[in-house]
Amino acid sequence: MLVIPAIDLREGRCVRLFQGDFDQETSYSADPREVGERWKSSGARRLHVVDLDGARAGHPVQTDIVRALCELGMPVQLGGGLRSIEHIQEAIDAGVDRVILGTAAIDNPELLQESVDRFGSERIVLGVDARDGYVAVRGWEEVSTVSAVEIIEDALSAGIERVIYTDIDRDGTLTSPNFEETARVARIGPAIIASGGVARMDDLWHLSRIRNVEGAIVGRALYDGTISINSANGWYLGQDTVETGGS
Repeated sequence: MLVIPAIDLREGRCVRLFQGDFDQETSYSADPREVGERWKSSGARRLHVVDLDGARAGHPVQTDIVRALCELGMPVQLGGGLRSIEHIQEAIDAGVDRVILGTAAIDNPELLQESVDRFGSERIVLGVDARDGYVAVRGWEEVSTVSAVEIIEDALSAGIERVIYTDIDRDGTLTSPNFEETARVARIGPAIIASGGVARMDDLWHLSRIRNVEGAIVGRALYDGTISINSANGWYLGQDTVETGGS
């Protein structure tokens, strides 16, 4: 299972939000590229980057910083403000390896299908940010009437093969992931990258035991030093998985 460091961008800084709340922000660095270099030297094999300003604005904002992170030579997956084919192309031209569609998949399902057809399922990833089982949109500031299960099932029909699943109420809290909900969405069938609440090595071990979970995005625990990437890439994370969590 791959451990993926999170770099959330706001006003040119590397920050973390508590439960997706823009009013509860912790700023970790004014130099996101240096943070990316740190994670690379620590053994990271991919970066998860979110343009928080873009998520609120509805269009990419931090493109120059994203390009600088892509120049580090690590695959970068990017979410936040990508609402059109032009936005997706701009991200790919900047060097982004995978594009994450969240709000766009709710507001414009045809865009999801067109994106997969045009760029391929390896490049297009569905981002599901859920609160109480329902998908949050527009930088987590609105909760839709669409359930996480429903949007994932629809995305599979569009050819999506990979989903980033975030439990917003756990994100940035260090309270452990919602293993039960993660297992529930993983049973639908796509490869799942879990996000939200990872606090300790034991959390990563539990996630690695859920069938179809191929990775975990880690933010605050890395920044606070409670988890190291080298340790997280330990041998046991590659062991065979078994499904855990409730039904």
